[in-house]
Amino acid sequence: MARLIGNRNRGVKWARQGADLPPLAAWGKDRGRKETPVPAPPPRFAVTPEDIDRVVAEFYAAIRVHPGLGPVFAVHVTDWPAHEAKIAGFWRNAILFERSYDGNPLEAHRRAGNVQPGMFDPWLGLFDSVLRRNLAPEAAAAWSALAHRIGRSLRYGVVEGSTLPGGVPKLG
Repeated sequence: MARLIGNRNRGVKWARQGADLPPLAAWGKDRGRKETPVPAPPPRFAVTPEDIDRVVAEFYAAIRVHPGLGPVFAVHVTDWPAHEAKIAGFWRNAILFERSYDGNPLEAHRRAGNVQPGMFDPWLGLFDSVLRRNLAPEAAAAWSALAHRIGRSLRYGVVEGSTLPGGVPKLG
């Protein structure tokens, strides 16, 4: 059994039945134990990284020419290939459990400042149409359900969290 001896002013020392424990810095090191890698979980549904790249590329090609959404994205996206790679990483993380995305979608959409309540339905409708054209029906439906769940969260966090019923802005 380990016990704390000493006091804060003179330093702390741990003792176990008279023997010192290793310093804290050594605790995380391999002390003769074999590390067992944790296997990656299976994908949420049957898509490949190539499927994700294809869907993302086609979706953003459609976004760029969309009369309502294109101008909103054009204000913020100056490097489309980099943006598409980042979003593909987001979907790889969400679907394939790869650790290929480092970002905060909610904060990014809040900072944009021009995301409006009426934009989410066209965004999701356009995304759904791209999914249906590029994937098997089961995979398209599963990815669509995930996208709609994420869309609801973003809508609430970006728009509805800052408005009153009926879209009236909260002023304080």
